Amino acid sequence: MKTMPNKTDRNDARALAQIMRTGWYRQVHVKSRQSRLWRSLLVARRTVLNEKRAIENVVRAILREGGIKLGSPARAVFAGRVREMAGDDPLILPLVTPLLAILATMLEQLDRLTRQVLVIVRGEAVCRRLMSVPGVGPITALAFRATIDRPERFRHSRDVGAHLGLTPSRYQSGETDIQGKVSRCGDELARTALYEAAHSLLTRSRKWSSLRAWGMQIAKHRGMARARVAVARKLAVVLHRM
Repeated sequence: MKTMPNKTDRNDARALAQIMRTGWYRQVHVKSRQSRLWRSLLVARRTVLNEKRAIENVVRAILREGGIKLGSPARAVFAGRVREMAGDDPLILPLVTPLLAILATMLEQLDRLTRQVLVIVRGEAVCRRLMSVPGVGPITALAFRATIDRPERFRHSRDVGAHLGLTPSRYQSGETDIQGKVSRCGDELARTALYEAAHSLLTRSRKWSSLRAWGMQIAKHRGMARARVAVARKLAVVLHRM
């Protein structure tokens, strides 16, 4: 269409009609309203979490200016640890106090959004079934449920990994054939949730499972980073099949 010397509505309509006749366009799945609302809830929760981390990093930077290294306190004791380390410093304390007040509000609202997720998952039989997989928690289960929406729209379960951008990209031209990193196409929210679930399964889970053993075998030969991606892709296939 860009090669047309004259761009008019008539020419655009003719080009679009020709594209439709060649079969280049396919029908797009429109998710249900319930799935879109679930995803909106997860996006709201993640936004609050990301902004909270950003403010925490600002607090750390302010403390470093005063020669104070905060360390890695837990989320619940972060504010208390900051006040303890800052002490009565007349220069640092007035800077971090407003930020700590904002963090307290954000932590309260984050817990509120998390409770909403837990209530939804508790009432969804599909999400409870998905949580029976090692490493899969409420956030991952709801994110996957909201992203897939209707599992029958995928002919094969293995297609879900490619749909979520967890398969390698490829560039082939003549004698050149390069297999790159994962494509990262598709829904970023579900892909991140699956990656975090894979990380939890490989590094935090103490219970033996065939999936964890398979992932640790990959980590032994190809590294933990590739093992996380491989396990995340396998989780997508398993969850869709369930």
